Amino acid sequence: MGLEGDEETGNTSTEILPNRSIFRYNSPLVQVTLIGFVCFCCPGMYNALSGMGGGGQVDHTAANNANTALYTTFAIFGILGGGIYNILGPKLTLFCGCSTYVLYAGSFLYYNHYHHQAFAIVAGALLGIGAGLLWASQGAIMTSYPPHARKGIYISLFWSIFNMGGVIGGLIPFILNFNRREAVSVNDGTYIGFMVFMTIGTVLSLSILHPSRVVRDDGSCCTNIKYSSVSVEATAILKLFLDWRMLLMVPASWASNFFYSYQFNNVNGVLFNLRTRGLNNMFYWGAQMIGSVLIGYIMDFSFKSRRVRGLIGIGVVAILGTAIWGGGLVKQLDYTREDSSRDDFPRLDFKSSDFAGPFVLYFSYGLLDAMYQSMVYWVIGALADDSEILSRYTGFYKGVQSAGAAVAWQIDTQNVPLLNELIANWALMTVSYPLLALLILRAVKDDEEVEGKPKEDRTIPGIH
Repeated sequence: MGLEGDEETGNTSTEILPNRSIFRYNSPLVQVTLIGFVCFCCPGMYNALSGMGGGGQVDHTAANNANTALYTTFAIFGILGGGIYNILGPKLTLFCGCSTYVLYAGSFLYYNHYHHQAFAIVAGALLGIGAGLLWASQGAIMTSYPPHARKGIYISLFWSIFNMGGVIGGLIPFILNFNRREAVSVNDGTYIGFMVFMTIGTVLSLSILHPSRVVRDDGSCCTNIKYSSVSVEATAILKLFLDWRMLLMVPASWASNFFYSYQFNNVNGVLFNLRTRGLNNMFYWGAQMIGSVLIGYIMDFSFKSRRVRGLIGIGVVAILGTAIWGGGLVKQLDYTREDSSRDDFPRLDFKSSDFAGPFVLYFSYGLLDAMYQSMVYWVIGALADDSEILSRYTGFYKGVQSAGAAVAWQIDTQNVPLLNELIANWALMTVSYPLLALLILRAVKDDEEVEGKPKEDRTIPGIH
């Protein structure tokens, strides 16, 4: 792929062939685009399925329990995923991870006929393992492959492609259930459609190159390590729990998926009828594409100073988040969990006269999600440039994120008041902003500070 060196030992030279096109197969742009399409097909479709509320079922119990199992194993394998990625490489790690998404969608196809939730729970636990592998790989690729000063734009590129999966995934149930205005559970064709896309994503994962074979335009490689070892990775992962940088990220990591159970089940799943939920999902994930581009531009281009860009990005997300959660509070005061369980509780259709307000709120939740998570990924990417290091950082982020999500899904199962869920989500995100700002001030160097060093020593002090 334009590299000279021993692929078995990983002694790879940074000398490359004359082809410097950004569209060459081993370029960061092509590889980030490919991982975007893998996530388009697998977690993108999973997001569309979950976003309907209850996995498309009227009774949310099976989906809540499956998601609790999912995020419990995800919390473990998210943290371990970075080490597994460094040992096995991206192809095998991603292939194993993607294959579990197909099984999960199939479990709800089974549930549609037999209403036994055991299969869905087991499939959820297996998906948690697979998701940990996939997202640790994705995080390493997305944060380490791009050029040092353009990580925000590459993150937004990935996020846009990935969330197009949610848009298409929302279109599937909207079309297939369009004439079922009063239906409560999606039909078999919806789940089969999801499974087809997830299978394509599993095959596409085999196209991802090892980071030692990916070359940036300046001739640098994404890592000098061809393969790692179990002992090295175990030691490095354990050290993360004592790393002050990772500890400052814990509230942001915990908060970043905590709100899904509330938004999917108790906003989209409660306020709208079945066909409208699919339509809403199209716009929820479409809003994510817009949000990721906006925050990517701010984090890469708004000011010369890298630190200032990071702080401005956090400030923008904080202001927007406060406004959106405030709007959510106003709407939440209109109904309770007890109200939503009544048979005569009105479910909004997209043709309803009072559809616009709740729709804009749900759209805004999607916008905030993308901006918040893209901001956090940018901060992670600013801590280092090497794929081996960033795979562990992103794995830690996804592990803590998934532990928070497991708790959130089980909280919803326990019928906690909806107002309490909203306040907890709002508070968690608010606490994370000053801690991320402190992390940027303490650990992120400006571009000129990094570029002023010799090429072979372009590392952030204190990051090893």
